[in-house]
Amino acid sequence: MSGEDDLKKTQTVEARARNISHNVRCTECGSQSIEESQADVAILLRKLIRDEIRAGKTDKEIYQDLQDKFGETVLYAPKFDMQTAALWLSPFLVAGAAAGVWAYQRHRRKTDVHIMALNLVRGVPLTKMEKKTMLDILTPPPPKRKLWWWS
Repeated sequence: MSGEDDLKKTQTVEARARNISHNVRCTECGSQSIEESQADVAILLRKLIRDEIRAGKTDKEIYQDLQDKFGETVLYAPKFDMQTAALWLSPFLVAGAAAGVWAYQRHRRKTDVHIMALNLVRGVPLTKMEKKTMLDILTPPPPKRKLWWWS
């Protein structure tokens, strides 16, 4: 039974080490994880991770040690704090700005015709009947709502 236990423990250590290594950026390559990189520093870091796992450290402790030694950029997924808030929130800010521009343009497209028509007749003397007709034409109709229970 001892041989099976050792094999399971080795497999567990290897699986944890590979998982951690996939989430750590190679400090020499920059574009690869230390799991993919064959740089000397990546090989040393993989060995260091395995040694720390065997020493009983948790994944969180190992990530923290690597971050303390090499800085936050060594991790592929930086934590959310005041320094990285812009990085994490930028997709939402861009999407919100795009939605705002789209809504503004849509609103403007609906009201441009009415504003242009009112500007054309500004300063032009109109009779009461002409003013009423003009307002009737330029006032958009109220939206038609069908109530499903009242048809």
